[in-house]
Amino acid sequence: MQPVWVALIAAGGAAVGWFVNHWLAVRREEGRRRLEAQLKFVERQIEELYGPLAAALYEGRRTFRDLLESLGRNYVFPPNGELPEDELRTWLFWAESEFLPRNEYVKTLLKTKAHLIYGGEFPESYVKFLDHCNSWAVNHRRWKEQQVTYSWHSKINWPEDFEVQAIETFQTLKRHHADLIGALMANPSFQRTTSGGC
Repeated sequence: MQPVWVALIAAGGAAVGWFVNHWLAVRREEGRRRLEAQLKFVERQIEELYGPLAAALYEGRRTFRDLLESLGRNYVFPPNGELPEDELRTWLFWAESEFLPRNEYVKTLLKTKAHLIYGGEFPESYVKFLDHCNSWAVNHRRWKEQQVTYSWHSKINWPEDFEVQAIETFQTLKRHHADLIGALMANPSFQRTTSGGC
């Protein structure tokens, strides 16, 4: 009779061991899937929104410095707001060739990729950028099409906090991306699935 009990206890122990191993494997797999889903979303945020946004902002910084160099000072509009005719031509060239098109590009990114914006809300600095962009674009277009004079720039100043926040978010997402890759590579089940295909 004793060997039957020993066999039953061994079978019960094996069954419990199998269930525990299966439960742990399922949990590991769920964790891996969650990390992979987070990684894919962060990659989309970087690739489709924050990478292009940061590049456009860095490019805009350099372009603005080049404009200031060509004007020979560290500001565009003097306190009275009036530019001499030659400087106005320079400003309008930069505005129409660089600043207004870049603003439209960034505005399109924000409008078409709003679902990728980091955090739970549309940041206030992004709204300020849109206000800046729209104010300038519509007044410039009225001047071009209807000869309605305006101040040659947006009624709303360039929102420095937009630029800072967008670039900081890009850097945060890059760090988060690296952390997620590290977490996935530390997961043995992930390493098996990736190395098996190589």
